[in-house]
Amino acid sequence: MRFILRKLLTLILTLVVISILAFLAFQIIPGDPAILQLGENATPENIAVLREEMGLDRPLPVRYGAWVGELLFGDMGQSYAHGIPVRELLEDRLLITGGLMAFGFLLTVAIALPLGLLTAERWGDTSRRSRRVLQGITTGAVQAVMAMPPLFLGLLLTFLFGATLRLFVPSEFVSFHSSLGGHLRYMLFPALAIALPKAAMTIRLIRSAVGDELGRDYVQTAVSRGSAPGDVLYRQILPNILVPVVTFLTLTLIMMISDSIVIEQVFSIPGAGRLLIGAIGARDYPVVGALVVIIATLVMTLHTLTDLICKAIDPRITL
Repeated sequence: MRFILRKLLTLILTLVVISILAFLAFQIIPGDPAILQLGENATPENIAVLREEMGLDRPLPVRYGAWVGELLFGDMGQSYAHGIPVRELLEDRLLITGGLMAFGFLLTVAIALPLGLLTAERWGDTSRRSRRVLQGITTGAVQAVMAMPPLFLGLLLTFLFGATLRLFVPSEFVSFHSSLGGHLRYMLFPALAIALPKAAMTIRLIRSAVGDELGRDYVQTAVSRGSAPGDVLYRQILPNILVPVVTFLTLTLIMMISDSIVIEQVFSIPGAGRLLIGAIGARDYPVVGALVVIIATLVMTLHTLTDLICKAIDPRITL
């Protein structure tokens, strides 16, 4: 219980610090939102009136307190650039980005876990030669994919499956409101662009972790007792590598946040990442602030959940 309470307290304090830093960062960025909305030719009187309407004339501590208080009750303010509530602006975009990340993560797990375990070193296997071939192919593919950044991979998939094979129409995003099947088909390719490099890294981690365990005494004892290679791998080695694998998968999911921002630009996906880039350029502080807090909350929550899961897997883990 102490472990859980300490982790939750750390989560809360970290989010408070991040919110303060994010709020202060917006204040030192050059550019006045009122001038950006009214234009350079606006009169000082009109600028002053708009600044008062936006609350920009109030002291920083008052503005921060009001901003955090509104966020806690789900009120993210009004977008300067769009003139509508930020919450309304983010609803569908967060679903799109969240769906992209979830799709990419599922593909990562579906690709990495089977291949990582199948190509790990094993003994007493009648298909040893075919396994060596599979290991060689997988190792080459892993090295090649790891060398490709998501941006390049996204462009490559767009050219191959969009422009050449015409499995989807590049830049013509299909909303899940209009067609769920069309939406999933379109999102498959950006999800692959995110998933493949992460799957390659995860395969490499699993193979390395399994290799480290092969020399352990409990593995040698199991082998000497005549246990089947599959039983040793899945019943004894796999539970012992769950902690590093779960931790690494969490890190890949966190990295997918930044990758999704890049991929949304490549595939013209109207997600939260594209909105964030546009809001930064337009000095739309309510939108940027809300997204920064959402991203920080997601990242810290994932870290906390991972620590709790790892603690449940291995009770020896301490603070």
